[in-house]
This record gives sequence, structure tokens and C-alpha cells, in this order.
Amino acid sequence: MGEIKLLDCTLRDGGYVNDWNFGHNNLVSVFERMVDANIDIIEIGFLDDRRPFDINRSIMPDTDSVEKIYGGLDRKQAMVVGMIDYGTCKLENIKPCSESFLDGIRVIFKKHLRKDALAYCAEIKKLGYKVFAQLVSVTTYEDDEMMDLIRLANEVKPYAVSMVDTYGLMHQENLKHYFDLLNEHLAPEIGIGYHGHNNFQMGYANCIEMASQKTDREMLVDGSVYGMGKSAGNAPIELVAMHLNDCFGKDYHISQILEAIDANIMDFYKPATWGYNMFFFIAALNNCHPNYVSDLMNKRTLSVKAINQILGKLEGDKKLLYDKNYLENLYLEYQNVDVDDTADMAELTKAFAGRNVLLLGPGMNVEKQKDRIESYVKENDPIIVSINFVSELFKPDYIFLSNAKRYVQLATELLQKGDEFKVIATSNVTKTSGKFDYTLKYATLLDENAEIIDNSFIMLLKVMIRLGVKKVALGGFDGYMGDRRKNYVNPNMEYKFSKKQAESLNEYVCTVLKTLSDELEMEFITDSLYAE
Repeated sequence: MGEIKLLDCTLRDGGYVNDWNFGHNNLVSVFERMVDANIDIIEIGFLDDRRPFDINRSIMPDTDSVEKIYGGLDRKQAMVVGMIDYGTCKLENIKPCSESFLDGIRVIFKKHLRKDALAYCAEIKKLGYKVFAQLVSVTTYEDDEMMDLIRLANEVKPYAVSMVDTYGLMHQENLKHYFDLLNEHLAPEIGIGYHGHNNFQMGYANCIEMASQKTDREMLVDGSVYGMGKSAGNAPIELVAMHLNDCFGKDYHISQILEAIDANIMDFYKPATWGYNMFFFIAALNNCHPNYVSDLMNKRTLSVKAINQILGKLEGDKKLLYDKNYLENLYLEYQNVDVDDTADMAELTKAFAGRNVLLLGPGMNVEKQKDRIESYVKENDPIIVSINFVSELFKPDYIFLSNAKRYVQLATELLQKGDEFKVIATSNVTKTSGKFDYTLKYATLLDENAEIIDNSFIMLLKVMIRLGVKKVALGGFDGYMGDRRKNYVNPNMEYKFSKKQAESLNEYVCTVLKTLSDELEMEFITDSLYAE
């Protein structure tokens, strides 16, 4: 049976959480803890010549910088490695191994770059380093592509070839399939490694599976302290060490790792929680890049079911090679449910003809300045249209629904009070059963040049113009406040906005209001950032 070695990647993969800004004291402390824990291989960060030297960060422009941060520390028995994302560190920034604190360098690369990346690995090997070929998104490799990679690796003979499950998609059967290919065809002196992520909570389980494989070659398993790492995090090294102690006679000192969790890592966990969560589960479930999920969630218009349905339309290499424009087209295609709204528009035009109209937004000023709204209602007897919410203070005549997520939030009120008002919905919102009172074509109300193409307030104003309404009163359209300030009268409607995001949204709405003012007169009954 070949030797199993444990590799700690906290200071490298964990850096995705804090932009590698651990602070020099933590960098030194974590390194020393891993040495004292008897960890076999310690990865101390990235080599990336695009970044300036910073003694507090574990992302460094050259091997000289490694010496400046870690030089003089006692590595004892540990092998020390750094990582390079192929294409981000020129060879001239890498001194020979004999002049470096590093024993080895791990090179990560995507499938389509494998030929050039292995040639780069060969050059690093010539400098005297143990070189590791790290196969990013290993689950994208077809068997013939893996065989080509193995052919290239056998020419270079790296220290190890590692399966990198970048998006946490692998289960044991996948791992075993790739392991068997590598084990059968790689030159016997080349080790095999595994680096997992926890989108499916499989990081630790796959480390156990990896360790159980029968082979005469060296095997490597990666972990990080408390699972600290990119996206859903890594296999917690304290768990992997425990398993290897119990089942393979290893002597890793778990107490040293626990000290590192308590003294070094928990301060980073609190503001930037990593680990398994729904977001990364959805990405893994759809075998796609996490940015697709974040883009759709940030639209704040889609139910989780709808997000899954859109992600299910991703095809081929586009799944893991993120393309924002491609996703946007899928989103528009999904939302653009074609309907003929001629009859509904005609009926609404007749209902609104000659009437005063009050549009109610869900802002806090609906409550704070309710006396203003009460006075307006008493004096003008308007049709009241409430946007994506049901006001408890003012009985609406119509609810305007343009957002599937808001529809879910309103389910109970629509069931209990549905006979008190009529619903005007855009065609992207699908009723659980039956039909809405009125359904308007979603595509005709969009602002396709905007960052947020389907702002509900703007869409409703466009509806008013199409209905021939010449003037509307506006209450509860407060504008967006960032930095955790309350935006909505109903706390269930709250979103998290940064100050910058809030300012951008407000600026957009103000610009559109000026454009629409030629066709629609707008009077703010309650205070609004849009009116300033």
C-alpha cells in the first residue's frame, strides 16, 4: 500500500474568503501549528505576479516574497509548497528550488490549457521543485481527455497529479472512476491527489474514499483548517487527520489544529461564513459555475424553483465557463412568457379612465406618513394600486405583481383577501392554480438597457402610460437605503443592499422618472429620494 500524505491548503484556498489578508502573525502561527501537527505538506499561498508584495497576505508575486514572509521558520519534517494558477506567474519570478523556501509548486489549470500547463510544469521541475499538476474541474474531463492528460503527465513526470473538484460535484463513484483511470495509466512514480469542495457535503466523505483506494503509489488528500476555503469550503483537515489517525496509524496532532481554529481562523469565519449552504448546493445540483446562481439570485425576482429551471437550460461547456450574456438571454427567454394582453388592457383602460390613481409602494413612509396618504385618499377618491404587497392601512383596488418571489410571499394574503382586490400580474408570474384577474405581457414593460431590466416600480408606471393615465400620486416609494437600513414596511420583503448598490438603484429610477415625465405627471405624496 502506498503512503497517504495529508496536505493543508488553509493559507492558499482559505484566502479566497479574506483576499489572502490573514495578517503576518496569523500566517506564521497557522504555519507553525501545521508543522507541530505533523501535517505532511503545507501550502503557504499563491504565487501571482499580478499582486504586489504584502507581508500580511499569502498571495505573493515571486518566490523571494515567500522568503520574506516565512523565511527562518522551522519546517521540521513538512514539505512546503505554493500554488500557481497557470498564466499568472512568469518563470523569471521563480528562483531555483535551492534558493527558495519552497520545496514544491502546485500548478492549477483548466482542461483546455492542459498541454501548455504541463509544459510549464516541466520548466518548474527543471528548477528543482517537486511539481504538482492540479486538474481544475476534473469532472469536466471525458475519458479520452483524461487519457490525453495522462499522456502529457507521463512525459513530464510531476510529483503528483491531483483531481480538483472545483465546484464540489463529485460523489464516490465519480472519484473512483477518475482515480482508476489515473492509477492504471500514470507512471508508477507519480502520486495521485484529491482536492474537494463541500457543495454536496462530500469533501470529507471523498477523502475517506480516496484513502481507501488500493494502490502502491503515493496518495495525497487536501484539507483546510475548519474547512476554510472557496465557496462551500474544503474538507476540514481536523476531520481528515482524525480519520487517518484512527484507520491508517497516522500521528497527526489534532489539538494543534483545534488551537489554530480557535486562535487564528474563527475571526475570519464570523464575518465571512463558508461551508455548505443552499447557494452552493444549487450550483452543484445544476453542475454549473456559482456566478450563474448569484446573478439570478441577485435579480431578486425569481423563486428558487425558477432559478433551477433557468440553470437547467445551461448547455455543454457553458455550464462551468461562466458567460454573463448567455445567462441574461436565458433569463429573458424564461421570463418572456408570450401572452395576448389586448383584452385585459382594454378592460383596465376602461376601469381607469377619468379616475385619480394612487400607486402604493412598500416603503416605510406608508406607515410613517400615513396621514398624508389618508388626506389624499379622502380628497381624491383614487383607484389604489399596491405594488407587490398588500397594505394593512389602505385597502387596495388592485395588486400589481411582477415578481415571482413576491407572489410566493403574498400567498397567504392572496388566499385570505383575494376577493377584496383584483390582481394585475405580468406574464412571468405563474399562478399556482387558475388565472390572475389580468395578465400583461412582461416583455413590453422591460427596460432592456438597464442593469435591472424589470424594476417593478418602473414597470407599473409604464402600465399606467399604456392605460392612458395622465397623472398618478405616489406613496411609499421611499428609495433604497444601503448599509442594513430598513427599506420596506414589511420586514419579510427586505433585501441586503450596500450603500453603493442603493445609490445606483436610486440614480437609475430618477433618470427613468425624468424620461417618463413627458407622458405621465407624478406627484409624491410621501417623502422620496426620487423626488429630491
